[in-house]
Amino acid sequence: MVVLIPLSAIGAVLMAVRPSFSRRFGPLVVLLAFLAAGFSVISEKSGEQLAERVGLPLVHSELGSSMPLIAIAFFVVLLVFWLFDRGIPRNRHRPVWVRLLAVVLIALAVLATIWVIRVGHSGAEATWSYKIEQTNK
Repeated sequence: MVVLIPLSAIGAVLMAVRPSFSRRFGPLVVLLAFLAAGFSVISEKSGEQLAERVGLPLVHSELGSSMPLIAIAFFVVLLVFWLFDRGIPRNRHRPVWVRLLAVVLIALAVLATIWVIRVGHSGAEATWSYKIEQTNK
């Protein structure tokens, strides 16, 4: 998930700005986003089970519980964009509503990438902050 969301986000931005990229690599980008959404759900569930055993890092838990929703929303918007975009003939411009959907797609791609970074950073802090404090004493 940590790699799949940023990769699919880069692909989604390229799809939004380059119709030829969307037609050529759209299925691969959609597949990556689908896998990322699935792995984010699995990660949330496994994180909940781990928290029951070892305790709950509050910030990481709060951020992590939102990640599947963001990843699924990103995947759905990407899928809808790709399904409509691939039906536009090469000699025509994208309609205004597809361009607006591309803007929404870019915003969700950025949000999903930032959220993955925040979740990962909070998890690293929860894991390592105690150990670092012990070495500084």
